Amino acid sequence: MRAAHAREPMPTRAERARRLGALEALIADNRAAIAEAIAADFGRRPVEETDLLEVFPSLSGIRHARAHLRRWMRPRRSWAGFWFLPARIEIRPQPLGVVGIIVPWNYPLYLAAGPLTDALAAGNRVLLKLSELTPAFSTLFEELVEKYFAADVVDVVNGDADVARAFSALPFDHLLFTGSTAVGHEVMRTAAANLTPVTLELGGKSPAIIGPDARFDHAVERIVLGKLLNAGQTCIAPDYVLLPRERERDFIASANAVVARLYPDLAANRQFAGIATERHHARLCALRDDAIAAGAVAHALAEAPADARVLAPTLLTGVDDRMAVMQQEIFGPLLPLQPYDTLDEAIASINARPHPLALYVFDEQRETVERVLEQTRAGGVSVNDTILHIAQHNLPFGGVGASGMGAYHGEDGFRTFSRRTPIFHQARFNLVGLLNPPYGAKFKALLRLLLGGRSGRPPFTR
Repeated sequence: MRAAHAREPMPTRAERARRLGALEALIADNRAAIAEAIAADFGRRPVEETDLLEVFPSLSGIRHARAHLRRWMRPRRSWAGFWFLPARIEIRPQPLGVVGIIVPWNYPLYLAAGPLTDALAAGNRVLLKLSELTPAFSTLFEELVEKYFAADVVDVVNGDADVARAFSALPFDHLLFTGSTAVGHEVMRTAAANLTPVTLELGGKSPAIIGPDARFDHAVERIVLGKLLNAGQTCIAPDYVLLPRERERDFIASANAVVARLYPDLAANRQFAGIATERHHARLCALRDDAIAAGAVAHALAEAPADARVLAPTLLTGVDDRMAVMQQEIFGPLLPLQPYDTLDEAIASINARPHPLALYVFDEQRETVERVLEQTRAGGVSVNDTILHIAQHNLPFGGVGASGMGAYHGEDGFRTFSRRTPIFHQARFNLVGLLNPPYGAKFKALLRLLLGGRSGRPPFTR
């Protein structure tokens, strides 16, 4: 890939569009096989969810990139600063070279295709490390990449955690990792040996806050739906709910009705996803049981089949911060409820934790929403809904602090995977020679002018 990049360091717009077209064809032509492979990895996962949450945003992102590629690639030109006229300046986006992408298991197609789209639009060559926890999809995607791309443009590496560590140690021009905060520390530490720039898309405990003037049943529906898509195995799923103390029982009743409507007879309903692995299923059961043992109350919203890797949607009340379920990112269909007495108390609870990857605010009063937005920090926010900010191509997606660094999606992704090279174009006739040594009276007079004259103020200031 490095040799290929050296031969073609600046792919044309037509070539980039062709590569994006190949990725689009890979996904569109093999949509059914991709959904089948992901369902096999999860035990069960509805085709509709794979189409909606992975295929659609992947194809939409590719088409957005192709439509805007000409504008993104265009150099930004302007005049130089006043004292350097008539020189000109330019910022020219150039490919970084070879990009590495480490893909997690929860959305194996979208979290491969999304950053891959941005990297290809920026003119790079890409090596992907897929998850060993989705073996059916990872094997299929490797075969498809070999079919649709030259090996020196896009290639796939499969293997276990040792392979992932070796992968992150390669001297990429940029490395993007999506996964847990704990593994993100290791990836960054390994990449630092090569001074490889990293984008880390991690996670954390993303809160949903229901304000005192929220449309309550609407808020419950959108929070429950955001939580139960992909059985909660979403990095930006609502992790816990902050709600007025007097509305806790109302939330439980409304959530029961929502689940009954969205997933009737859940035990036999194939439209509710399974948990990806036995280990993750056991971890979620342990989180639930630990909370119950410590005094929390579990409110199962449906029954799950006893012989499948499916976990019943469950609300938890009476939780406190000493419980593991309130310390770890849940990543499953468990939803703790934390009542508050004042909005300030709710905001303080959010700020007592590391900055989350997502924040969800429900309220009809603009002042309340603004208070929450101004006094908290999160990677991204949806107001009066959940999840949907990730689907906006004109919004960057990324974390802050413990939930990640850097961003991608749309033009922000193009910039992440580009070197925005600053260029100064000197005019043939210029006055720079007046600043050359030897430094005599003319130089000193000009320097006084540059420094703001006798007043000590910069020129053109009041």
